[in-house]
Amino acid sequence: MIAFDLDGTLIDSVPDLAVGVQRALQEVGRSAPSESQVRDWVGNGAQVLVERALTWSLGNAPEAALQQSAYEAFMRHYGAAPNALTTLYPEVFEALHALHDAGYQLALITNKPERFIAPILSHFDLLPLFVATVGGDSLAEKKPSPLPLLHIAETLDIAPSVSVMVGDSRHDIAAGKAAGFTTIALPYGYNHGDPIEQSQPDLLVSSLRELIA
Repeated sequence: MIAFDLDGTLIDSVPDLAVGVQRALQEVGRSAPSESQVRDWVGNGAQVLVERALTWSLGNAPEAALQQSAYEAFMRHYGAAPNALTTLYPEVFEALHALHDAGYQLALITNKPERFIAPILSHFDLLPLFVATVGGDSLAEKKPSPLPLLHIAETLDIAPSVSVMVGDSRHDIAAGKAAGFTTIALPYGYNHGDPIEQSQPDLLVSSLRELIA
């Protein structure tokens, strides 16, 4: 079984996420960050993304009421058009189809809210390739906790020792290591501006095509 992260691994979703964050902060009367700033804040789920944006705008942590208002605004704005500017990374479509055709069971484990998973994968004609998906709000914990990975392994009745976690951030690698998965990292995603090599994945690849070479 090969489990994939979504944002920063399969898709470049920052342009749409940035629009959602910008409109949400404007709605609650705060200054909006740039797309490049949002790129460094992605990876821990929507609540944390909004919190980081508000903290930047305020200069300190937001109060709970403001956080909730901005979060609800973000979910509404982003949910209205999650695929308007989002693109697949090069060779992702071909690699996923090749791995699926080769008999691997493919899973998706993301910190993005579950409600967005199917619409995004369907938009790119990828949903039928995945036997299981888990979002950041699907379980009690999300990455870097190993819980989502262990849940998927148990659901599919596949041992962690023969499972792989593919991702772009330290949260993916930490979750994979804690779950006993082999970890594979990609360098082009959203690792908060830090080189993914620092997380010491088992393997670093420049493209998903290397998984089918």
